[in-house]
Amino acid sequence: MKKTLTVFLMSIAVAAGAQHKLERLWATDTVVAIPESVLPDLNKDKILYVSLIDGSGWNADGKGGVAKLSMDGKKYDSLWITGLNAPKGMGIAGNRLYVADISEVIVIDIAKGKIEKKIAVDSAKGLNDITVNDKGIVFVSDSRTGKIWRLENDQAGLYLDSVKGVNGLKAVGDDLLIGAGKNFIKADKNKKITTIVELPQSIDGIEPVGNGDYIVTSWGGYIYYVTPNGKFETLLETYAEKKNTADIGFDPVNRIVYVPTFNGKQVVAYKLN
Repeated sequence: MKKTLTVFLMSIAVAAGAQHKLERLWATDTVVAIPESVLPDLNKDKILYVSLIDGSGWNADGKGGVAKLSMDGKKYDSLWITGLNAPKGMGIAGNRLYVADISEVIVIDIAKGKIEKKIAVDSAKGLNDITVNDKGIVFVSDSRTGKIWRLENDQAGLYLDSVKGVNGLKAVGDDLLIGAGKNFIKADKNKKITTIVELPQSIDGIEPVGNGDYIVTSWGGYIYYVTPNGKFETLLETYAEKKNTADIGFDPVNRIVYVPTFNGKQVVAYKLN
């Protein structure tokens, strides 16, 4: 009786904690050439940009690019931008799409669908995620050197150094949210760093979903829901299926999460409930 009661109480506790869930909406065929990041462009044309590594994760092999995918996952253009190396995180400012590509930030003219310029980042070895704040300032992480760079007027300057395991970034107001290994941290406008929570797995994508809450992914195949007070829920586990969960995109209006599955070679859309 005592054992039964304990199991029952544990079940109630788990159910009480599971306040959010992801409902799968659609998935592309397995034709997406190692998608690392998905970025929704919710302006006039409403499209998803998908960074394609299409090769080794850190090799300058010229196989990479950026694809365009319709918001319903049905129309896919894998050849929108080609000739990149191992492109990962992306950010939009005005008519420009910024893409992290090993040691350079690629600037794409969205209207023309062409590369406008390549900005070399001094000493960069593994540029990974990109975020753009509401002033158009670009931040890019270098996972291999533990640095975060700040780009303003196409000039790169060091913003933070010695950020162990740095990957995911997200600018929210004056704050910069950072995935540093398993640590989900925040740097304010004065670069003062506070820890929000330590997660079970290393952090990749970060997206705000409202009320100060976030969806945070781990590349291995985990998606978490995180609140400002450091509470978290596991929303999705695809590790056993060998489907990664890399740098997600989020549509805040329709509350849709777009997941690049990396080695799974798909983009999958989920409704956040």
